[in-house]
Amino acid sequence: MAKIKLTKTELKAQTDALKRFQRFLPMLQLKKQQLQGEIAGIVAKADSVALREQDLRKRLDGWVSLFAAGGDGMDDLVRVKSIRTSRANIAGVEIPVFDGIDTETKPLDLWATPAWLDDAVAALEGVLSLQSERAVLQEQRRLVTEELRTTSQRVNLFEKVKIPSCKENIRVIKIAIGDEQTAAVTRGKIAKSRSPGEGEAA
Repeated sequence: MAKIKLTKTELKAQTDALKRFQRFLPMLQLKKQQLQGEIAGIVAKADSVALREQDLRKRLDGWVSLFAAGGDGMDDLVRVKSIRTSRANIAGVEIPVFDGIDTETKPLDLWATPAWLDDAVAALEGVLSLQSERAVLQEQRRLVTEELRTTSQRVNLFEKVKIPSCKENIRVIKIAIGDEQTAAVTRGKIAKSRSPGEGEAA
């Protein structure tokens, strides 16, 4: 810990710093609460997406067995070409927002494939879309959690280090200044008592 100067200038600097920390702390605490709320919202949304994906996969189960009976699998039937996202700002954190996916479907002979395959393709696209959305939500959570960790560290720094340190420095400086003033008065009295009185004979 750096040694502080026991001066009125340093007292003002420490007092100003204390006011600044006390002004910023509530804003940091509010941001921390906002980030915690956002994380809870992201988790709830991710859980909802996972449930929808699970339901859609159950619908695919029947089609998977039918498709496999034809000697092929559904794995390569539809693939994700790109995930479309936009950007949003949450409590000062820039995050990706899921907008949709672009898919590519394996060319099929419409005369040789059963009619139900269109529904299977649509369901498969739905699963891929939900998987992609869940991945974007995971990235959102990662970014917001990282910001929460940084904000929590700052809150702890202000609460447990900066503010107590400033208060202690102010206390020490005030005591030192008070002692110096007392010593100055005492020196003044001693000097006055030693000086010849007015009107005394030389």
